[in-house]
Amino acid sequence: MLILLPPSETKRPGGDGAPWPKTTPAFGSLRRLRTQVVRALVELSADADTAMRVLKLSERQRGDVAANATLRTSPTMPAVDRYTGVLFDALDAGSLDVAAREWLGAHVAIQSAPFGPIGALDEIPAYRLAAGTSVPGLPPLRRLWADAAGAAIAASEPSFVLDLRSEAYVALGPVPAGVPQAYVRVVTESDGGVVRALNHFNKHAKGDLVRALAQAHPEVASLADLIAWGRAHDWSFRDAGDGVVELVV
Repeated sequence: MLILLPPSETKRPGGDGAPWPKTTPAFGSLRRLRTQVVRALVELSADADTAMRVLKLSERQRGDVAANATLRTSPTMPAVDRYTGVLFDALDAGSLDVAAREWLGAHVAIQSAPFGPIGALDEIPAYRLAAGTSVPGLPPLRRLWADAAGAAIAASEPSFVLDLRSEAYVALGPVPAGVPQAYVRVVTESDGGVVRALNHFNKHAKGDLVRALAQAHPEVASLADLIAWGRAHDWSFRDAGDGVVELVV
């Protein structure tokens, strides 16, 4: 199974890994596009005021432009530790044991805007770039990434893809139709049977789920396997059809 996560706008600073691209991220076929996006982002950030306008940042976020300007020289850390925010705080990868972290490295990828999909343990620098940003000198990120990222995901030959990304990041790397997959929708169900999608708790539930999977490191090769695992571990999944699985919380 391959689990696809969205990134987070907020990130932990620092790191002690080698500067990018001396690290060797997963999905190596994307190296040329990664280099292209990083170069454009570094060039944009040479003019802080212009970068802040393009990236839609406030004055208090000026430090994010400085991070972009040093993308190729700043230290790195594993992506799953770099990202913060509701989902990653719930996942709390830093507190997992070695076996659970190794499971994350083998089964989890994070869809980023500058690097495309990256492995959970791939080391990346701090940066600021959202999926919908138009970077001067680049085509729209959706057009730049979609086909190549989707092909890279398919080439990794996952038995089953569990897609926990937001729609904006799904668009940067749609999983090809021939790959067994399910898109996760987090819902709650009232006593009257009314099903309602969740927002904030959507992210928290996804982080909790990935943490539980990393700790259990099950063999999941299909949606049926996932539903069976959930039934045995107090996770309620429901096949909603059309490639969607509902996580009921």
